[in-house]
Amino acid sequence: MQETLAVPVYQTGVLILSYVVSFVGAYAALSAAASIRSESGEINATSVLIAALALGGVAIWAMHFVGMMAYRLPVPIGYAKLETLISLVAAVVVSWCALRFMASGPLTPARLVVSGVMTGLGVAVMHYLGIYGMRFSGFFEWNWAQVGLSVAIAIVAATAALWLAFIKTNTLKRLGAALVMAGAVCTMHYTGIDAASPMCRAVADSLGTGLWFRSELEIIVPVFALAVSLMVIFYNTFKQLSSTLEPT
Repeated sequence: MQETLAVPVYQTGVLILSYVVSFVGAYAALSAAASIRSESGEINATSVLIAALALGGVAIWAMHFVGMMAYRLPVPIGYAKLETLISLVAAVVVSWCALRFMASGPLTPARLVVSGVMTGLGVAVMHYLGIYGMRFSGFFEWNWAQVGLSVAIAIVAATAALWLAFIKTNTLKRLGAALVMAGAVCTMHYTGIDAASPMCRAVADSLGTGLWFRSELEIIVPVFALAVSLMVIFYNTFKQLSSTLEPT
């Protein structure tokens, strides 16, 4: 069956929204990360988990699928539920590992590089797992040099964002780090998806079962992102109140 190269069309408003979602998730994650390591050097496991959910679940995973809502092909697109859920778990687990390692000792160049590589690879793994889960009448042809470039962008920018986040913990620095982190995730995402040339068939194939479609993701992704963001807000508020009420 003959396939033809399709030119994707992007919805600009949704594309911008994907950056906003990533920024909110990154800022929430870095805010929670501020309380991961106590002054005595102890690691707060709850703070690590909350920060990983915000970074992996919102800044990376939710951003990816908002970005895919902005991506339009002339054929229906579905997303396999299993691969989509695995991509979420992968993003959160890798974010947890990177944040836990980053906070486990003094900030050194080696620790920063390892954490940046883990975070950048987490972004890339989530992205390409998400793409692997796409179902449409056709297939992708890959520009592997551009795939490599997208991974390099994610690693370098994620390393810079972690450095900004952990070198100081004031609000301005966290805002700057969140802007850089969101830029890393979005740049990697759109560089990566541009590396995939969609070859679409003239006669549509059956997409199969066990899929989520755009109309469903438009509900699932915002609800998930909002739930995690509210969790971080409540957690940070509780931590601040607890520290204020502690006897001096």
